[in-house]
Amino acid sequence: MPELPEVETVCRSLRPHLLGRTVTHVRVREPRLRVRVNERALKGLVGKRIEAITRTAKYVLLHFSENAVWVFHLGMTGKLICVEKSTAPRKHDHIVVALEGGTELRYHDPRRFGLSLVVQQDQLNSLPQLRHLGPDPLGAQFSGAHLYASTRASARRIRDLLLDQQVVAGLGNIYANEILFRTGIRPTTRAWRLTRRQVAAIAATTPKLLRDAIRWCGTSFSDYRDADDKRGEFQNHLRVYDRDGEKCRVCSNVIKRIAIGNRSAFYCPTCQK
Repeated sequence: MPELPEVETVCRSLRPHLLGRTVTHVRVREPRLRVRVNERALKGLVGKRIEAITRTAKYVLLHFSENAVWVFHLGMTGKLICVEKSTAPRKHDHIVVALEGGTELRYHDPRRFGLSLVVQQDQLNSLPQLRHLGPDPLGAQFSGAHLYASTRASARRIRDLLLDQQVVAGLGNIYANEILFRTGIRPTTRAWRLTRRQVAAIAATTPKLLRDAIRWCGTSFSDYRDADDKRGEFQNHLRVYDRDGEKCRVCSNVIKRIAIGNRSAFYCPTCQK
C-alpha cells in the first residue's frame, strides 16, 4: 500500500499535468471500489477547474473551483496516471477524467481497494477517514513530546504504535521498519519501555527518512507508480524491509523477519537491541 512518501510523490507529479485544467468529461467504467463510486457527484466536477493538489496522511486531495474536493486513497494497487486522450485504455482503468487540452487522468486499480469521494471543502474535517488522524510527521505538530506521550500508556509494540494513524498520520509498515532500524530499536519493543531519548530519536529520524524517500520518489515493489507511470527508487536504499535472509548493510549480520499480528516486521539482531 502506498505510504506517505509515495502519496506525496503522486501529488507532486500530478501538479504539472492538472493544475489550472478544467474537467470536460467524466466516465466511470467500474464503480465498485472499496466504497461504491458516487457517479453523480463525480460527474458534478465537469466544468470545474483544478486549483490545488494536496496530501493528508495517505490521501490525495484534488481541490476544484466552487470548493469541491476529490479525495482519493490508492488502496493496495491504485494508481492515478496522466496520459494523452489517444492512449488506449487498460483493463483496470476504472475512472477516466478528461481535461481541457487533451489530457486524461485515469484511476487504475486491479484489486479495487481504493477510495474515491467528492465532498465540499467544509466537509473534509468531518469525513470518518480524516477526522481522527494524528499529526503529519512532516508537519510542525509532530514532535518527540507528542510521540513520548503516546508511548507512556501503550503496551503495544512500537512498530504497531507507529502504524496507528491516530498517532502518526501517513506512516506504514515499510517506513516504520526502516525508522526503527535507524534508531537501533527492535520492532517488538513495548512502547512504554522506551526511554525519552529513544522516542526523541524516532521522532527526529521519521521526517528525515520520509524526506529521503520522497527525494527518491518513493518505494516501488510491484504496483506503485507516480502520475507519469514511473517507479520509485527508494527500494534500492532500504536497510531491513523485505530483506530477510540478506546481510545487514551496517554489520553484515543476517536480517530477520518476524510476524507481528498479520504483518511482517524486519530487523537486524545486532544493530537493533
